Amino acid sequence: MNEITAHGEKKLVLAAGRAHPELATEIAEALGSDLLPMNIYDFANGEIYVRSAESVRGTDAFVLQAHPWPTNNWLMEQLIMIDSLKRASAKRITVVSPFYPYARQDKKGRGREPISARLVADLYKTAGADRIMSVDLHTDQIQGFFDGPVDHLMATPLLADYIRSRVDVSEITVVSPDTGRVRVAERWADRLGGAPIAFVHKSRDLTKPNQAVSKAVVGQVEGRTCVLIDDMIDTGGTIAGAVQILKDAGAKDVIIAATHAIFSDPAARRLAECGAREVVVTNTLPIPADKRFSNLTVLSIAPLIARAIRAVFDDGSVTSLFDGDV
Repeated sequence: MNEITAHGEKKLVLAAGRAHPELATEIAEALGSDLLPMNIYDFANGEIYVRSAESVRGTDAFVLQAHPWPTNNWLMEQLIMIDSLKRASAKRITVVSPFYPYARQDKKGRGREPISARLVADLYKTAGADRIMSVDLHTDQIQGFFDGPVDHLMATPLLADYIRSRVDVSEITVVSPDTGRVRVAERWADRLGGAPIAFVHKSRDLTKPNQAVSKAVVGQVEGRTCVLIDDMIDTGGTIAGAVQILKDAGAKDVIIAATHAIFSDPAARRLAECGAREVVVTNTLPIPADKRFSNLTVLSIAPLIARAIRAVFDDGSVTSLFDGDV
């Protein structure tokens, strides 16, 4: 294995689960390192076996796992990887979860509901993690769920700079899909040279998952190129409905930009048919061929994660990566 070393004894290893091998390879290449060889397989009853093929004693280990469907399988695999490396005497273990699992269950909306995002943080800690690294958490409060450092990376610069290269910024209005994303829209607006902001008013029935109704747009969008932003797209119903609202309000064009492409069915069809000029996402999650469409653009998050891993390993500052000021 080609280990990265610094200060004599210090060694970095990057271990990856099986959920997103393409992203793991890209990050390893950006780091100039090989992936830690891992033996991972499933028993007949679905239980997962994990063992590192090489010694990790005294290393600074980064455990990468994406969490597409089925989320529970990949989360369990990552927890077992952490436990394996901890018991193999890794000195420090950093969880790298570009898409934090259960992030939408971050608070109690009604009585008797769990706070599953907190449970996931507790599971990481119990398994042996010392630190967590993630991209565009659904809510900032998740950072407080883990008893240790949390590196909250921002994909805004990657997405916004791509859009700047495609559209005259003087024509852009940044649109939040709901009031909860307005602060994120403000960061986008700053990145796009002070673009104006609008938001779509929507309602949601808490008893029905993945269902929200877009009602009206608040803000000036007529004749503008609207950049409709969100942290994730799951079934695509909310975002597709928002595109129609913006079109009805006179928007010249709509570009959708989101970090996490969950793309549960029928998201790909909805996005392809909703009238958006382009859908721009990152590869925090794998996107299979049958969920890709002609106006989809996928940007790689690997360079950002590699820079953050390098900064953590070197005990340097990663604050600029949190703030999106890169």
